[in-house]
Amino acid sequence: MLHLRVIAPPDQSSAVADLLAADPGVTHLAVLPGAARRPQGDLILCDVVRESADTVLHGLRQLGVEERGAISADDVELAISRAADRAAARAPGSGADAVVWDEIAAKTGEQTELSATYLVLITVATMLAGVGVLLDQPILIVGAMVVGPEFGPLAALCVALLRRNLPVIGRSVQALVVGFLAAMVVTVLSTWALDAAGLVERAMLETERPLTDFIWRPDALSWVVGLLAGVAGMLSLTSKKSGSLVGVLISVTTVPAAANVAVALAYGVWHEASGSALQLVINLCAIVLAGLATLLVQQSWWGRLGRPRKARGAGPSGGPGRPGGARWEPRAGDAAR
Repeated sequence: MLHLRVIAPPDQSSAVADLLAADPGVTHLAVLPGAARRPQGDLILCDVVRESADTVLHGLRQLGVEERGAISADDVELAISRAADRAAARAPGSGADAVVWDEIAAKTGEQTELSATYLVLITVATMLAGVGVLLDQPILIVGAMVVGPEFGPLAALCVALLRRNLPVIGRSVQALVVGFLAAMVVTVLSTWALDAAGLVERAMLETERPLTDFIWRPDALSWVVGLLAGVAGMLSLTSKKSGSLVGVLISVTTVPAAANVAVALAYGVWHEASGSALQLVINLCAIVLAGLATLLVQQSWWGRLGRPRKARGAGPSGGPGRPGGARWEPRAGDAAR
């Protein structure tokens, strides 16, 4: 369940209150006339079950509330209310599987920024994976995949492709390209430094590494792993039931490959560098394809779940999960807001 706070201009307050009151998934509705000061307007509070949240948010944006007012939402961890139970029973589907598109766009849009923290994290993860490659130590690979932050831009890219949001697509690609290139350059330099200090050597890369040599030997299973990782990562983002680390842990398919590219370049082992680079490209493409496909399936599934509401007349205006029967159409600025 989400707790909504809406600041509605006085001339829109009645329409907003009517829209919320008409949705069976909305409960605990309260209207405080003139309570808002910046921006000025009426403060409208309500709780909405996650199954209906996307419909409600879309309806509010169709009214243009965000232009002169505001819409904000928080998760409700505990709600002891018969009214809340009835709202959950009336809404179609399961709250654990519900997709709130504005929430996803907000989460992923924040992760496209090419910040210093992002660059440090991806660089540290790649350097750690580089040491793991040389030592043939999967435990270091696991440590690197936990640190790696690149699933944020990958998830943002999937959402932006679905919503056809070109600015977010550009920022996501920039974060991935610049992040991986910077991390690999630093890893090359750190490998040379460790070699000069006598801590690592070329022979460690060229010897048999049964536990980590899959990183530079791409095959059909590389696509399988990447596709499965993309599905798991996207579900961890859209579902409230999945563990939050699932999306982070899929970096096992990306950061180690980038690290192996850097280490192989540092020692001039070109065949291994090219194999790792191909592995990285395959994994990135597979994750994006699987993530986008997962979002498309979820969009289609929730559209079908909303159709019975038209027959019952339970929706605000009878549409399949949308006020007025309008099908959801992505807007260019959605993910950026």
